[in-house]
Amino acid sequence: MSNLDREAVPSVCGGRGFVVAEPVRELLSPRHVKLGESTEVRRLLPNLGRRMVGAWAFVDHYGPDDIAGEPGMQVPPHPHMGLQTVSWLHEGEVLHRDSTGSLQTIRPRELGLMTSGRAISHSEESPREHARLLHGAQLWVALPDADRHTDPRFEHHAALPTATAPGLTATVILGSLDGSASPGTTFTPIVGADLSLTEGADVRVPLEPDFEYAVLSMSGETHVDDVPLLPGSMLYLGCGRTELPVRAASDAGLMLLGGEPFEEELVMWWNFVGRSQDDITQAREDWMSGSRFGDVKGYDGGRLDAPELPPVPLKPRGRVR
Repeated sequence: MSNLDREAVPSVCGGRGFVVAEPVRELLSPRHVKLGESTEVRRLLPNLGRRMVGAWAFVDHYGPDDIAGEPGMQVPPHPHMGLQTVSWLHEGEVLHRDSTGSLQTIRPRELGLMTSGRAISHSEESPREHARLLHGAQLWVALPDADRHTDPRFEHHAALPTATAPGLTATVILGSLDGSASPGTTFTPIVGADLSLTEGADVRVPLEPDFEYAVLSMSGETHVDDVPLLPGSMLYLGCGRTELPVRAASDAGLMLLGGEPFEEELVMWWNFVGRSQDDITQAREDWMSGSRFGDVKGYDGGRLDAPELPPVPLKPRGRVR
């Protein structure tokens, strides 16, 4: 999924300077962004108060949207560099195409994982015949410097491992949780899990004390570490936890995101993650000239142009608040 803001601003991310090294409860409010013709997303990362959680650098939550008789998601071909995209659905379907030749329909609780590496382009759309409701999340994972020029590729994992407890089914999207490990490729110590809770569930989710964590509410009413959490909001939890208490006042869905704090300093602009102004400038030039990022075959429409670069220099920095 693309960042479709036409006046993209740089995000300074990474570095350990602003990692909270102890448990906290920091509620993040979303920013509402229009995506394509009929989809509005709630952007939780990057956030004015929190730029990253581990290597997770971008989080959009959308829906549930009633798209009966509507085109639904329509994101034209656009580029990515230096990151992985994670597509995660609770309802609906998304058709993924990319410049490596991948063509895949992603369905609820199936992992669509695209590693951009040095350069890739892709499109995302609701199939012509699609379900009435569309509900999901789109997330980016920053690649470490040693791997950011890797070959681009796409993975689709229809079956993912789960961990269970009374009233809880946790689907492991990336990394591992409670002994269950995802088949998705990772490049840093990280975890992503979908927590499906039944009404009245009262559980403690095991965590790694060296990881920092956040929880995104997808649906229902929950209390996460005694903080009420409603759909479309995210709670940043800091580090130093060995478990997380979660209670469900209704059937509910959460996403647990975590990982070792990302030490490197980044520049994130539009759909690119780099390390310098030159990285970003060259990526934009390559996309606009039609080189490096390849072509997406079969999409019915044109591709996205990159916005203009800001007039101020883009500088890599650590985490800011």
